[in-house]
Amino acid sequence: MTSPAWYLRRLSRMEPAELVWRTQDAVHKRRWRRVLTKPVTAEWLPDRQFTATLPGGTLATVTSGARQRLLATADRLLDGYADYFGLARDDLVSPDWARDPRTGRRAPADAYAFDVPYRSEAQIGDIKQIWEPSRHQHLTVLAAAYACSGEHRYAERVADHLKSWWAANPPMRGAHWVSGIELGIRLLSWVWVRRLLDGWPGARGLFEDNPEALHQIWYHQRWLATFRSRGSSANNHVIAEDAGQLAAACAFPWFGESSHWRATALRSLDEQLGLNTFDSGLNRELATEYHGLVLELGFAAAAEASAAGLTVPTSTWLVLRRMTDALAAIVDCRLRPPRQGDADDGFGLVLDGTGTDRWASLLGTGAALFGRLDWWPQVTGGAVATTALAAVARPPALPPDRPADRPAQFPDAGLTILRRQLARDEIWCRCDGGPHGFLSIAAHAHADALSIEVRHGGVDILADPGTYCYHGEPAWRSYFRSTVGHNTLELGGRDQSASGGPFLWTRHARSQVNLAHTPPSGAVRWRAQHDGYAGRRNRVLHRRSVELDDTDGELRVCDEVLAATPQDCRLAFHLGPTVTAELDGCTAQLSWTAGNTPQRALLTLPSELLWSAHRGETDPPLGWYSPGFGRREPATTLLGTGRAGRGQVLTTILRFTG
Repeated sequence: MTSPAWYLRRLSRMEPAELVWRTQDAVHKRRWRRVLTKPVTAEWLPDRQFTATLPGGTLATVTSGARQRLLATADRLLDGYADYFGLARDDLVSPDWARDPRTGRRAPADAYAFDVPYRSEAQIGDIKQIWEPSRHQHLTVLAAAYACSGEHRYAERVADHLKSWWAANPPMRGAHWVSGIELGIRLLSWVWVRRLLDGWPGARGLFEDNPEALHQIWYHQRWLATFRSRGSSANNHVIAEDAGQLAAACAFPWFGESSHWRATALRSLDEQLGLNTFDSGLNRELATEYHGLVLELGFAAAAEASAAGLTVPTSTWLVLRRMTDALAAIVDCRLRPPRQGDADDGFGLVLDGTGTDRWASLLGTGAALFGRLDWWPQVTGGAVATTALAAVARPPALPPDRPADRPAQFPDAGLTILRRQLARDEIWCRCDGGPHGFLSIAAHAHADALSIEVRHGGVDILADPGTYCYHGEPAWRSYFRSTVGHNTLELGGRDQSASGGPFLWTRHARSQVNLAHTPPSGAVRWRAQHDGYAGRRNRVLHRRSVELDDTDGELRVCDEVLAATPQDCRLAFHLGPTVTAELDGCTAQLSWTAGNTPQRALLTLPSELLWSAHRGETDPPLGWYSPGFGRREPATTLLGTGRAGRGQVLTTILRFTG
């Protein structure tokens, strides 16, 4: 990823203004190296109080289920156990903050931060395993357990870990000072740790009267004020940086720079939320988990600023409300959103135990702040985060212009949801005809133009396989974001968009939705096309139409290739991990179990192609499903190979037979 060729490709995606900023950034990094030999000492104000507390009795209203999940997770953490990206860890009683337990490698703890080769798994291990515990979201869980139970053992472990981390990670040394998103999320965690520990006798001594804590808090904010993400990198990272800076400057206003940091971060957050969000409310990265991350960060930052008495721009609250309404619109009957684009299981703020539904929690928070619309899906359960954020936030009265009915079309994002009820089960289909990601590098996009996802009663039938990994396993990274790794058509043995690295696309397929017909009853239809295979002298288009009938739940997918000559093609359909398939020629009998009820479907595939079934293959990868970052499991992929050209329609029919 960091070869000279990669740097040239990366530079090619930058505008002149970004090149100037990158040059200035490099100068700052050289200057900051002096910190190693001539440390800059933080100066703090003499009168330091923490006033950003929860209203009395707030957490007494947390549901019993949420409380039980929280305490069970906290007890497991006290025993040293946690799961990160598919790896069960048992080293969290006294963590080595620089060690990756998956590979056994360590990042250099004393090196200048910007010299750490964090992208190289061969040198330092899996950076995600190193970074994730240092977001200190396990400490917010422990602090929430203290706040709910009053048991000092949770607070004492939090204090032990913070002191250990601060001692092991002095400013600008090691891997934890490389990435702004990590610093921003860590600051947000510290704010909530201090809030939730209020009432514990050691809280003041741990934070406002602790020179080491004050030094770290100041340095984190100074770093964020200097090394902001900009240009082609101004995606979810800049939201995390702004959210952490704003929250810390509001809750810890103990420095001469605090008022400036507050104002700058609030202004930037408002601007960047708008830039990162379509008018329809969907996140512009078109990677659903990042929609959740940005919404969590936005909720937390706006809540903190409003609680501190700042006037949060109305535009900030409106973006967050649009994002919440969009989320309510796209989830299926189990409150699962699309599995579109990259997903790395990253959270902005964690106050709940394992097993809490992230999407239900976000919708619950949105309902508490903005009110629930009649068409929203029902949300049950409850979450600590919802209760706590609702107690802190002070949203103003907002204009009532919200969708009167559940939207199915998001034209600016190119996303359409086809949805029909068949007996007791919902048939849900996501159709993708949107832009190839966000900004010039489209870092979290996949080569998935015109792909579809289909669920029956919330069960993946035709599934988006997911993400699995970022660094360290390039063949798997390539597969999970490839065209053949999605439910769409590949031409000429290559992806629709051209990759220049694991977070870089150098050529973007352009998609266009030609029809989206989603009436409240009757058949729903969608048609779109993309030009990802068009060359300078060769106009090639892939056109796809999808129709879902409301009488028998039949889903019909038609693919056409508009080209002067027939094209080699591969048409892939990836089945969900619980679905088994019996392939006979161009017919596949699908079966799965929902609850205790056996379910079946018949998938009739285009007879023009030669069909084969693949499951758990590694050379090359094919037939896999990633339920979460760092995890993969075998699943069946049905792959049709052949040629397609003008006048030929490849028709696929999915019938649910009960």
